[in-house]
Amino acid sequence: MSFLFRLVSGFFKAIFQSLAFLRALVFNLIFIALVVFVIYILVGSEDPFLEDDTILKLNIAGDVVEQPTERDPFGDYGGRLLGLPGEPRETVLQDILDAIAHAENDPKISAILLDLRLMGRIGLNQMETIGLALSDFKRSGKPIIGAGDYFSQNQYYLAAHADTLFLNPMGGINLHGFGLYRFYFKDALEKLKVDFHVFQVGSYKSALEPITRNSMSAEDRSQTRDWLSALWKNYTTDVARQRSLTVEKINDYINSVPTNLQKVGGDTAKLALSYGLVDELKTRKEVRAYLARFAGSDGENGINLISLNDYLGHVTPSRNGSEEDADLVGLIIAQGTIVTGESRPGTIGADTISALLRRASENDRIKAVVLRVDSGGGSAFASELIRQEILALKEQGKPLVVSMGAYAASGGYWIAADADEIWASANTLTGSIGIFMALPNFDALLREGGIHRDGVGTTNLASGIDLSKPLSEELRKAIELNLQNGYDRFISLVAEGRGMERYEVEALAQGKVFAGEKAKEVGLVDKLGSVDQAVEAAAGQAGISDYAVTTLLPPLSWWDRIVYQIGADTKSLLQENRIFQSLFKSAEPALTALQSILIFPDPNGMYAHWMINYSQ
Repeated sequence: MSFLFRLVSGFFKAIFQSLAFLRALVFNLIFIALVVFVIYILVGSEDPFLEDDTILKLNIAGDVVEQPTERDPFGDYGGRLLGLPGEPRETVLQDILDAIAHAENDPKISAILLDLRLMGRIGLNQMETIGLALSDFKRSGKPIIGAGDYFSQNQYYLAAHADTLFLNPMGGINLHGFGLYRFYFKDALEKLKVDFHVFQVGSYKSALEPITRNSMSAEDRSQTRDWLSALWKNYTTDVARQRSLTVEKINDYINSVPTNLQKVGGDTAKLALSYGLVDELKTRKEVRAYLARFAGSDGENGINLISLNDYLGHVTPSRNGSEEDADLVGLIIAQGTIVTGESRPGTIGADTISALLRRASENDRIKAVVLRVDSGGGSAFASELIRQEILALKEQGKPLVVSMGAYAASGGYWIAADADEIWASANTLTGSIGIFMALPNFDALLREGGIHRDGVGTTNLASGIDLSKPLSEELRKAIELNLQNGYDRFISLVAEGRGMERYEVEALAQGKVFAGEKAKEVGLVDKLGSVDQAVEAAAGQAGISDYAVTTLLPPLSWWDRIVYQIGADTKSLLQENRIFQSLFKSAEPALTALQSILIFPDPNGMYAHWMINYSQ
């Protein structure tokens, strides 16, 4: 007995010692990181000296985002201080635009070098925005040079804007078109004895098709083909214009790959050159020699290059709102899934966005607000809470303009409909006016495991929504009526917000999705243009001409930073694995929709959400 006691006590002692060690280790690491950060702030770091004939190396690293989702205070500063390698996992779109705009008039910048090797996910509308900025830069007479070993489809869109484009002789250009392919889990769920009670209003509402079907519905197939074709037309038209090619030639490059490769002995680099997609084939060494000659260097002292992050130290942000006593246009970024409560960067928390709208309403210097919406929707209740704050802001006499990003669909359109003006890009996807509800049912699974549930109640609805048994007819009917009411409310608010008749909205609803040009044609958006043009429009509606732009950001606690960083690191690790990357890409839309239901539940169980992931 004493032996057993010593064994058990020794076991728990070892556990407690291990926990004490881990606790001390974590706190010591945090302390060291804080010390390093404080030292960096106190000592400072001089911005790299900017010499004449410097080339701006536009090295876009990681995902391009509207709002920074990784707020790691040690990533850029502490890492640079310690000489640690690595690139950020995301780049803020506005930083790219500010750098390009400043470089255009900077006498020390002689050219831009496009370095897109580490560029991750980016929306087509973001690519379009950067492309327009690069075109503006060319008006200065300064050249843009592009060089790469290999170009993905997204990378090539930006690379095509180069005056001179080099490709490694062992490289290639992967153009393949746009597509949307998903995993469907109906049979798998049946084998697992898991059923879903699905309620939805909208024939084109496809958010939950992966759990209710084994293939794409005819309605979803039809509308998906339409908006994919519209986006691909925009892509090929832009690239063809930049490279002085035809759309037909770009499509032939893709559709005739086996035949064309055979003509060049399987050499993908020669194939790209033969089609005029690049200007020359050069090794990395040859590219460096070209840049040295271009920058006036003899090649011995290196090339005067400055990276994007380093150059930003020389750039005054265009949206800092620092001018004293100046009128302001407030910019609020709503990016991600719409959820109840507060949110971290990457999601749209109703309480968080509402607080920012109230802040803008109460600030006398803010004369107008631009709400940048990049969302496929989420909780209908959360969307309505944000909409109510938008109406309250407008009651104060402050104009509100919505600028749509890559997506402003379903709940994203719910919060946009009451804007004084809606701006989108030609590549924005919007609409998806519809509502759904999904309730899992584990009755068959539990019975298979020999588990049964029984009891009594005082009313027909006493058990509430019980995931262990099928829905009663009374509850099913109640849910259907509630969902229809939510859909009718959606239709009504769009009709009122857009100044349309109800029957006109109903013709555009049912979950239908529209690309930018078509959305403008049918009246869901007012104008096509950038967020900067939306800001100008908001200022014009407020009657101000001399103004600054201030971006309203939610506070982020140190604990939020740690939690998010762990999540970002994990996600990044999985996405770097090719197998996980493929699975993640196919399953992400369904997982995102289910995240809204399971993690951020709507009080009424109603969701206005659209699956937004497609391969670029």
